[in-house]
Amino acid sequence: MDFRRKKIRLQASRYVGRNWYFITLCTASRAVRFNNGELVGAVRASLAQQAEAKGFVLVAYCFMPDHLHVLTSGSRPESALIGFVKGFKQQSAFWFKRKTGQALWQRFFYDHVLRTGERWEAVANYIWLNPVRKALCSRPEDWPYSGSLTMAWRRLVALGCDPWVPPWKRTT
Repeated sequence: MDFRRKKIRLQASRYVGRNWYFITLCTASRAVRFNNGELVGAVRASLAQQAEAKGFVLVAYCFMPDHLHVLTSGSRPESALIGFVKGFKQQSAFWFKRKTGQALWQRFFYDHVLRTGERWEAVANYIWLNPVRKALCSRPEDWPYSGSLTMAWRRLVALGCDPWVPPWKRTT
């Protein structure tokens, strides 16, 4: 039997430029990895370094025990999301493999290109509220592995925002 994997990406041009992206990267075999501040700090540093090198800003992120959510935006016309994610995953996986002998990431990642009318603030709140929805803490600002590299995110969370529902969870 010839097995073909479903193509999950849009055309390559949709991932280049000053677009907004919500991405989710899962750990290999969904293993719990991000419950260690040292590991999260090292992976976050790699994320920040690759974002700067590839022309992206990190608006919101949240390290959950077995996955990472990121809201990012291209800062230059030539900013290429696929190259950014590939570089980040390679760099962080190499470091992790050398340190532990284990794989860090699943092969693929999930992405959502924000559409006209989708407010980045609502998506950021969705990301920061993830530990609350999963009962890991009672307030988003209590989760030590969330943040933003562009703003005082705790103040934005306190202001609240219309709830955002990902397209894959919408019923209408």
